[in-house]
Amino acid sequence: MDLNGGSAVVTGGASGLGLATARALIKRDVPVVIIDLPTSAGEAIAKELGELAKFAPADVRDEDAVNAALDIAESLAPIRALIHCAGRGGNVRLVEKDGTPGSMELYATIVTINLFGTFNVLRLTAARMARNEPIDDERGVCILTASIAAYEGQIGQIPYASSKAGVVGMTLVAARDLSRRLIRVATIAPGIFDTPILDRLPDKVRQALAEGVPHPARFGKPEEFAHMALAMIENPMVNGEVIRLDGASRMTPR
Repeated sequence: MDLNGGSAVVTGGASGLGLATARALIKRDVPVVIIDLPTSAGEAIAKELGELAKFAPADVRDEDAVNAALDIAESLAPIRALIHCAGRGGNVRLVEKDGTPGSMELYATIVTINLFGTFNVLRLTAARMARNEPIDDERGVCILTASIAAYEGQIGQIPYASSKAGVVGMTLVAARDLSRRLIRVATIAPGIFDTPILDRLPDKVRQALAEGVPHPARFGKPEEFAHMALAMIENPMVNGEVIRLDGASRMTPR
């Protein structure tokens, strides 16, 4: 997809993978709308990134808020790319240590954000892209974010793993659905990346996680996720595919 003359939308763009992707797009002179929670640093990030960046506060599950963000993007230029990074984790076990059943409330929250939120942003953005004039037989491209936990979720990750498995399952069907609209859909399934979430972990745990990656034996860099996202946007044959970005790592049961 040629992004010249178009705009991009990045959810979860105030930190981590989304922020790195927003930076990479702006370096290519692509106007970017960052969608993140009202409590995020999105406003300050947009000011830091300069005049090509706009912040739109939104929960990805909120149709009205997402549509307001998409209105901003379309006011800049036709939306040609979506990079959907917003999501959250959280641990739920089927039977907790005290013998009580796992929390249905937390399970539903995580699945709703990660899976329903992905569907909501994808459907609303695709409807906008479908009105674009084609460029080289393309109207737009949507890059979603899953996780290697979709394949090898660890104990306690059941809501996160099942929601990300849903994104994996959505990818090919969405690509087929949108093919007649000349819109591509593909997904990145990252391994362990050095994002703010990992900052909460003790150094010993961080080191063990990094050593579990065969090569390179380190955490992924957010810039490497951004590089993959832009490569997928630019390559017209990447469609309906889920690409693992994990240094050949496979998650252990715990």
